[in-house]
Amino acid sequence: MKVDDLLETDADIEEWKASKALCKSSKSDSAIGASALSSCRSQGLRARSSSTKKSQKVGKKRISLAGKKLKSTKYGGPISPTRTG
Repeated sequence: MKVDDLLETDADIEEWKASKALCKSSKSDSAIGASALSSCRSQGLRARSSSTKKSQKVGKKRISLAGKKLKSTKYGGPISPTRTG
């Protein structure tokens, strides 16, 4: 079975997110796909890259994103998804 058979419309692709089991698994970041890793980080289930030098304002404070498990606004968190790396 191919991915094209599973995800038929653009809405299916946009709504896809990695499962909680995959995100919480002991697989390394390089062992799962880039899209799944990005989804896990966005959901706050995996830590963001420790080498990133990005920071973002959360409330009135500016915090570094490196090594933290922070949700994006899509999942009810404070981090804007367009600015994370």
